[in-house]
This record gives sequence, C-alpha cells and structure tokens, in this order.
Amino acid sequence: MRINKYISHNSKYSRREADKLIENGEVTVNRNKLEDFAYDVKDGDQVSIGGLHVTERTELTMIVFNKPKGTLVTRKDDRGRTTIFHKMPGKFRHFIPIGRLDFASEGLLLLTDSPKVAEVMMKGDLNRTYNIKIDKPLSPEMEEAMREGLVLDDARVGGHEKSKIYGMEFAPFVHYEIRGVSSNFTKLRVTIAEGQNRELRRFFGHFEANILDLKRVEFGGIELNNLPTGKTRYFTRREYDDTHKYLKMIKQIEAQEKKEEQDRINAERLKEKKKNQTQDQARREASANKKRQKEINQKNSNRNNPNKKNKKY
Repeated sequence: MRINKYISHNSKYSRREADKLIENGEVTVNRNKLEDFAYDVKDGDQVSIGGLHVTERTELTMIVFNKPKGTLVTRKDDRGRTTIFHKMPGKFRHFIPIGRLDFASEGLLLLTDSPKVAEVMMKGDLNRTYNIKIDKPLSPEMEEAMREGLVLDDARVGGHEKSKIYGMEFAPFVHYEIRGVSSNFTKLRVTIAEGQNRELRRFFGHFEANILDLKRVEFGGIELNNLPTGKTRYFTRREYDDTHKYLKMIKQIEAQEKKEEQDRINAERLKEKKKNQTQDQARREASANKKRQKEINQKNSNRNNPNKKNKKY
C-alpha cells in the first residue's frame, strides 16, 4: 500500500497531509527518514510520524451509510464542499469508503476501519445494484449493449469534465429490469459487477441519454433497505459472517494464485537450470572431443613423420 494511503487509513491525516509530512521529513520507515512519496509499505515495516508509531488497524468494523445527493466521497475538499464525513458521526471520521458515488448520486455506501478489507472489496467483482432514471426511452441498442457489453474508444460523455479517463470497456450487466416507462424517461434497476469511474453515466451517455437519478441500493449482498438518507448503521451479524466468508475466499484465491505464480517461477528456473546444464555439458563434450581430435592428429602426424622429434623449449 502506498505510504500516503497507509498513513491516511491508519491516522487522522489525509493523503495530501501525509505527502506534506513526508516533504517536511517527519515520516520515517524503520527509523529511516522517508523521501520516496511512492514508497509501498510492506508487512513488518514500522512507520512513524514525528517519532510516534503509526499502528495499523486490525479490528474490523463495517458500516452502511445512506449517502445524500450533493456530498463528496472524500475526507476533505479544497473548495469547501460538503463531504460524507460532514454528515456522519465523528467516531466514523477515520473510516474508509469502499468504492465511491459521485456528487450527484445517492444511496448505499459501505465504509470500514480496515484498509486491507477496503482494498480487497474495492478490487473485487462484487455485484452493485442501482435504481436509475434516464431521460429517454430504452432503445434496442442500449439493451443489446447491456446484454453483450460495450467497448468505447471515447467514453468521455458522462464523465467528469476533468477526468483523464478516455476509453472504457463495459462488461455485460448482471441483470436489468425496466420499472417505469414514459415518452420522456425510463426507470431501471440494474446490477453490474464492477465499479469504474462514473460507469453508468458514461454507458448511457454513449447513447445520448442522461441519468437524472442514480441511487445504489445494494453492494455485495448488503442492502440499503429503509435506512434514512444521511444515516448510518452497523453491519448485522449475517452481513459480518457473509463478509468474512468472502474475505476468506479471496484470501484462498490469492494464496492459490501466489502458489501458482511461485510454481511457474520455479518451473522456469528449473528449465533455465537444465538448459544451462545441457549447454555446459555440450561445451565440456565439445572441449573433450577437440582435445581427443588434437591428440589423434598429433599421433597421425608422428606416425607419418617417424623422424620428426618433439622440440622442447
């Protein structure tokens, strides 16, 4: 995990503040002053700020937050706009959002106090379900793209004006359901298995359709249900159990992938070793053959010239 992210996840400082601390020489790793802003914290590293050790949080707490429209999923905003943490109790200020919802979107947002859990769940292929409203009827082309997937060389429509993302690939939707239709709009419930930047807005933007409302109602089996806007709740026991099962499964998959990668590396090393041994053997045999041939040539030369004597120098 990058150093500024590690600090922000395990202390009161934001990533930007962490960068400033590094710049000022206040951050050490294993008692050595850190100067590399891109340093990745490894298991066993001791990170300190001003001589105080930054302890990695290991206990797991998970909450559900019903994000209101007009709030940013960030810890601080330079322009002074309202963030989700302005709407949450102070005891959750150090929690990490799992994924994001843009400024105009609302609904279910998961947060945790575990950086590792946040990272695993953000990268996972957990299903996300949204209620959306677009400003035109659903076209056959839209439905085909929802079923088959879509690859766009230019996916800027629907993205943020300052976004550096250009092209985008959209996987087939897991599910979609039409919930209301008129000449001016269509209401849909859609489920996707990824969370790319403003993905749904970019998808429908390609078909010149604007999303008027977007509300996430489920993430990885965790449902928003009747949680009021701007309110939080802790996970239920079932939700914790399901999350632990998922994390255990991911850990097993990662361990298997790591083993397979190590087996591949070992196989390549063994292959290279055998190749080198074969080459060494070939060189030794060639050298021996050359020596034998030289001896044979010398004997033949002596036989053909019986009066020739070897000279000593």
